[in-house]
Amino acid sequence: MKFGKIFKKQMVPEWVEAYMDYNGMKRVLKEIRSYKHSKLTRAASRVSQQAEALHRSFSGLSFHPRHSEHAGDIEDQVIKVDTVQEDDSRKLYKTKFLKKSEEGGEFEELFFKKLDENLNKVNKFYRDKVEEVLEEAALLDKQMDALIALRVKMQKPDADNMNLEKHPSDKVVVDTSDNTMRTPGAANIDMVHGIERTNIPEEEASHIVADIVPVSHTDGDEEEASIGDKQDLREILERVKMNDVLESPISTLKGVFGDSNEPISKKGLKKAEEQLRLVFSEFYQKLRRLKEYSFMNLLAFSKIMKKYEKIASRNASRNYMKIVDNSLIGSSDEVNRLLERVEVTFVKHFSSGNRREGMKCLRPKVKRERHRVTFFSGFFSGCSIALVIAVVFKIESRKIMEKNYGTEYMANIIPLYRKLFYLFGFIILHMLMYSANIYFWRRYRVNYTFIFGFKQGTELGYREVFLVSTGLAVLAFVCFLLNLQLDMDWRMKDHKKLPEVIPLGLVTIVLFILFCPFNIIYRSSRFFFIRSLFHCICAPLYEVTLPDFFLGDHLTSQVQAIRSFELFICYYGLGGYLQRQNKCHSHGVYNAFYFVVAVIPYWLRFLQCIRRLCEEKESVHGYNALKYMLTIIAVIIRTAYELKKGRTWMILALVSSGVATGMNTFWDIVIDWGLLRRHSQNPYLRDKLLVPHKSVYFAAMVVNVVLRVAWMQLVLEFNLKSLHKIAVTSIISCLEIVRRGIWSFFRLENEHLNNVGKYRAFKSVPHPFHYYDDDDVDKDD
Repeated sequence: MKFGKIFKKQMVPEWVEAYMDYNGMKRVLKEIRSYKHSKLTRAASRVSQQAEALHRSFSGLSFHPRHSEHAGDIEDQVIKVDTVQEDDSRKLYKTKFLKKSEEGGEFEELFFKKLDENLNKVNKFYRDKVEEVLEEAALLDKQMDALIALRVKMQKPDADNMNLEKHPSDKVVVDTSDNTMRTPGAANIDMVHGIERTNIPEEEASHIVADIVPVSHTDGDEEEASIGDKQDLREILERVKMNDVLESPISTLKGVFGDSNEPISKKGLKKAEEQLRLVFSEFYQKLRRLKEYSFMNLLAFSKIMKKYEKIASRNASRNYMKIVDNSLIGSSDEVNRLLERVEVTFVKHFSSGNRREGMKCLRPKVKRERHRVTFFSGFFSGCSIALVIAVVFKIESRKIMEKNYGTEYMANIIPLYRKLFYLFGFIILHMLMYSANIYFWRRYRVNYTFIFGFKQGTELGYREVFLVSTGLAVLAFVCFLLNLQLDMDWRMKDHKKLPEVIPLGLVTIVLFILFCPFNIIYRSSRFFFIRSLFHCICAPLYEVTLPDFFLGDHLTSQVQAIRSFELFICYYGLGGYLQRQNKCHSHGVYNAFYFVVAVIPYWLRFLQCIRRLCEEKESVHGYNALKYMLTIIAVIIRTAYELKKGRTWMILALVSSGVATGMNTFWDIVIDWGLLRRHSQNPYLRDKLLVPHKSVYFAAMVVNVVLRVAWMQLVLEFNLKSLHKIAVTSIISCLEIVRRGIWSFFRLENEHLNNVGKYRAFKSVPHPFHYYDDDDVDKDD
């Protein structure tokens, strides 16, 4: 594989703009090559090859740098790299091309100008990120001080009354490369300056310090040092508190109705350990990505300089790469040191000294593609198509619609089978759209795993999602065909009771697989879905994250599937078969829930918007909540018109739904997709686009508008003789799912581009502990 493809594949998607522009540099080299090729062609047409060789031998134009004895002197005459010092102590590199007077020298001068721009850009980004991780490391060090102190406090509640004497082996080991000494009141930067915290036994860590204690003491200072250690432990426990993260219903209710600050218990300490474990894991991934960023850019500079040597026949690589190696990205070692400290600290405090288990958590295995997934996906796809054909032939061979009970039979069996189709057919279609989305997200390098917060190595690819959807389709069609066969046989024998075991059994099997606690059929993904669904149902008691409101938006496109649960309850609760639909709608409770079920998905999204409005204080969430409230009103009126009919209800349904649809369409295109920017680089789109063809975005906007208003058929009820009303409802519901799938791709593309603009490649995990002195610093600022 060519380096360009490897380089692109290894990039952190959100940092793409911060990497060296390898393809751009190759384009400049192509211009140099084209010019030199055209120059040689013109020379060959004027003189013969012999005359040209003779001319070169006498004029000294023959240049073979790799075999020249004075290659070093010639190399020094090709380029000269100057260093410019900025006010903020940052270095900028500027290369002067010494062969500019030669024919075509302007192309090579442009090459080195672009190369300097890339080197300065990469160094600036790397410097900013290193400063960022150093600051974060200092904060994590304080978090570890608090955790260890609280562990000691829980193990030895009377630690404050103990005689705190330093053990001779308990000493702080400072990196000799740093002469910075710890002074009282200074910030705790153990991890930054390489202090080995693991040299201090935890069981004797009652003397853990938060402020700086000298490494050694004189005999006269031993008593003072011991008192200082006791005060340090006491100060940590007095200054630290648990952060109020309202991420569960109980913590949310306590935060709203009362004081959530409680004494730290063992349960709270365990929760803090788990949270700090996640913080360390995420911090470690950031360090690894930063190290890979440095390595890949150094390799890119080396590769591009080798290409330049080959094309321009100038030996300038060694001189320029010396500058690159001496720059920050080539000489800085802070990231490697931090990686070592994090590994040691994590193994010691979060994996009980078991390095293998600790490194397994810090470095999860990369997911491998398996051929059997592709095989079974194709196998289940073929089976699904065959079963669909079998169902059609079964209905035609029995001539159900031509019998005297055909229309009545289909009208009565549909309440169960139609809802069964809604429940599984729509879910299968939704999963197929999600599989297609994953394929295109990967193709256009949308980092959906980071956006959704999937754990590395557990995310599903498009093949796995397609396998699950086709497997579910096979299971559903087999049950449907079996139930249809049994039902036909029983109807022929004048049995009036429909076989009810198979549909109920199908639902039971699917629910069992979904909630199965065993590690089979992608357990981590199933539990992730269940957790997000539970957060949606319990809105606004949980903190709203992107997976939660993304799933909530998708639930609004599955109203018909959600309504099927209501019919299942009605069908199996009341018993009987004939005129089942009429019996259900004759019950007032059923009709009331018919309204409620249609509103629930929009109501959950409304509550999520209110929660985000209260937390983030951004007006956009208020407008989003208003959008969902208008949709709720429109759904209620449209459902009332569906049950009661009448011209008045129809007018109200058209007006309310028209207003809601207009606002939803505007929100989809302008807010969620970030399109229709008049003054952007791409008119009426946005500045950055991942799909190279602009027509795709315009087509998506048109399709979104058309499918948004497709439901008008349900209100106006145009006379479509060739289609049954149930078929029209099914088609419109399928179109809504397709529209939601299209919306999902561009929604995540816009989210990804926002992350790219802010170089946001890692999720922010809140720290479990908070120091009171941090509040004082904030007030002083």
